[in-house]
Amino acid sequence: MHYAKPLAILVGELEKLPGIGPKSAQRLAFHILRATEEEARLLSDAIIDVKTSIQMCKICFNFTDQEICDICSDPKRDRSVICVVAEPRDLVAMEKTNEYRGMYHVLQGVISPMEGINPDMLKIRELQERVNQDYVKEVILATNPTIEGDTTAMYISGLLKPFNIKVSRIAHGMPVGGDMDYADQATLIQALKWRREM
Repeated sequence: MHYAKPLAILVGELEKLPGIGPKSAQRLAFHILRATEEEARLLSDAIIDVKTSIQMCKICFNFTDQEICDICSDPKRDRSVICVVAEPRDLVAMEKTNEYRGMYHVLQGVISPMEGINPDMLKIRELQERVNQDYVKEVILATNPTIEGDTTAMYISGLLKPFNIKVSRIAHGMPVGGDMDYADQATLIQALKWRREM
């Protein structure tokens, strides 16, 4: 492509975003170029702000702008149930159902030997500590129904067996290989309702 150097750099950076190919990157770059300087500055400031102000909740490892996220600090949540998800976007998908009122634990990924991700790289030890310290009756494993998601769920299930708590897995109301953040609310509600013990 024959772009001016600053535009070529912008297109190249946009292509690094997940799901953005060369054509989409080009469209976004030209959209930004046509935006007013104020609109471009607002976008730039939003990116910088999210990088400097967002951190992980010290309890559940969800993204938050506080030390403890709103869910963990909500006294109305059921602290005896923890829903384990792989990513913060999965937590958001579960919250959109308006059905689940327990706590969460975000693993920050799944076990994936192909990508070099082993259990020690995830927030699994922290989950064990929570289950050991807190009054937890049930852990719901809500990882995606993929090989990596199932492997992670089975691994965690095995680690939690000695705690004598109920360990369940959300039902596969979702297509195999699908991602929770793309599932509709009805599918997630059914998956949560028909979860089974592991």
